[in-house]
Amino acid sequence: MACQGYDRMWPLRTGEVRVAGAELNFLALPVEETFFRMLRFGEFDIAELSLSTYVLTLSQGAPFVAVPVFPSRAFRHSAVYVRQDSPFTDPAALAGGTVGVPEYQITAAVWVRGILAEHHGLPVESVRYRTGGLDAPGREEKLALDLPPGVEVRPIREGETLSRMLLDGELDAVYSARNPGPFNDEGHGGLRRLFPDPEQMERDYHHRTGIFPVMHTLVLRREIYERNRWLARELVKACVRAKAIALSGLGETAALPYALPWLWAEVERTRAAMGEDWWPYGVEPNRAALETFLRYSHEQGLAPRRYEPDELFAPETLAEVVV
Repeated sequence: MACQGYDRMWPLRTGEVRVAGAELNFLALPVEETFFRMLRFGEFDIAELSLSTYVLTLSQGAPFVAVPVFPSRAFRHSAVYVRQDSPFTDPAALAGGTVGVPEYQITAAVWVRGILAEHHGLPVESVRYRTGGLDAPGREEKLALDLPPGVEVRPIREGETLSRMLLDGELDAVYSARNPGPFNDEGHGGLRRLFPDPEQMERDYHHRTGIFPVMHTLVLRREIYERNRWLARELVKACVRAKAIALSGLGETAALPYALPWLWAEVERTRAAMGEDWWPYGVEPNRAALETFLRYSHEQGLAPRRYEPDELFAPETLAEVVV
């Protein structure tokens, strides 16, 4: 199993939580490496995978089967970057401009485009898209795309990066799940986020919609799943236990488990805003988020049709035993 070493997955790595019937060799890898190796070479039996990429594979041979476990999720109003001196604070003003994205199909970009179109008056086709490496040149789309007329997507020049082009004024904005490298420097390296208060925008978005955007899911290689159908359900059960262990210790105050002095206060704020299980697994608690994402994927010319959430996951994970 290849997955980033998240707190909600860590008990699987240490062996504190076991997948019944399986011996799990957990490789804690950065997400980009896991995605590349799984898509290019199918190296892992189980892997974290971009939700957008997984949806695209359904019409390209369906080599994977997902389970409704979501190791990564994030609000994305904070994922839009502009230059420090940019006049833009309203997304609608980007119409007619040029925006950089590492890949057009990445999940974060799908969410950003969908949210800006639906809630902030910036139609997807109203900007030009340029793709490439954020801070290192050479990144390419992992999967072939068949985009509709009116959506312009082109790779940037060889040797260029999105961060450099944004600073040089060749791009008006960048949509990125990661901070552009210069943004991490003192003073944010000449960049800023588009929204002046993205945290409040994200909180307001959740209050209005109830959606906590899903970024990644867990997939099994299809041949592994078909030989071991029982594994899908056992994997979900183990991930639920691992997540419960991780969340139970977040607000500890006797001896701080993490080097953040007011994490307990953030836990209380999150619980008040989002409920006790603010990171749910399973289809039903995530149906609105999944339906919204699948609508965006289809509207943006990525998915060939509008899938339903239940179509994405192993059927063994969609029903519960009742005694």
